[in-house]
Amino acid sequence: MRTDLKGRDSLELMVQGAKCAACIRKIEGGLLAMPGVEDARLNLSTGRLSVAWTRGVLRAGQVTEALAGLGYKSAAFDPEAAKQQTDEEGRKLLRYLAVAGFAAMNIMMLSVPVWSGHDEMGEGTRTLLHWASALIAIPAALYAAQPFFKSAWSALRVRRANMDVPISLAVFLTIGISVSETLQQGEHAYFDGITMLLFFLLIGRYLDHKLRERARTAARISWRYNR
Repeated sequence: MRTDLKGRDSLELMVQGAKCAACIRKIEGGLLAMPGVEDARLNLSTGRLSVAWTRGVLRAGQVTEALAGLGYKSAAFDPEAAKQQTDEEGRKLLRYLAVAGFAAMNIMMLSVPVWSGHDEMGEGTRTLLHWASALIAIPAALYAAQPFFKSAWSALRVRRANMDVPISLAVFLTIGISVSETLQQGEHAYFDGITMLLFFLLIGRYLDHKLRERARTAARISWRYNR
């Protein structure tokens, strides 16, 4: 914590878990509602949060506690530590993406015969192919969807919602419906759909991660220059 040019107490934090404009509104709005807080600005690209309040009104710990109550973890702003965390997050996203892509391709090979032979294929053969798809899709989807599950749980734990909550619900509901259909030897299962959905969502999440990484690199260079 330090004193800014206007004589206010100020704090710079690295916020984890902020992904969209709604997160910015939630964080900035929640902090500005605190007594004495005059300014709260979150840079979504770098995860850097700047907070300023009337001198002596708040403690730094109260700001971090307020962020935790909103469902976001925070730490002192440190570009070097942020780089290590970003690198690890990127490696995890690549693993999730690889698993989702591998599962989607293999399940698609099992699904094409079901689609093309819909009228001629026997019920037993179709059910067997559905079960084979399930054996690939269920563990792959539960693993690849970890980024969405963790984000959704962090929000629900503080009785809030974010964009990863409906994605997580979609994963569980689609798996449940598909397993139910397979048990009843139904014609339709959606194991291919859920793995493809996760594959495309993770592509977007990884590209977003790379853009943020570039922004953080620029911020780190600027931080070093201004020290």
